[in-house]
Amino acid sequence: MALIIFTQQLARFLPVPQLVTQAATLRAALDEVAAADPRLGAYVLDDQGRLRANVVAFIDGRRCHDRALLDDPIRPDSTIHILQALSGG
Repeated sequence: MALIIFTQQLARFLPVPQLVTQAATLRAALDEVAAADPRLGAYVLDDQGRLRANVVAFIDGRRCHDRALLDDPIRPDSTIHILQALSGG
């Protein structure tokens, strides 16, 4: 099963367990996260179901393709990292 790992910065606000999923797409995996823990889901997804501007998702080291559709495929052995997006100069 695919593994979902959340940024440790989030641990200041709520528990950030590593989760496993059998989802076939990033959308399905994040929907599972939101259903299991609405607070964690609200950190990751906005009210339209898109990745929040301050969040980035990587699947097996590659940034997700579309922040709105979240249709990137997930393999059973994938690792998904959910991180805070960094900006600045």
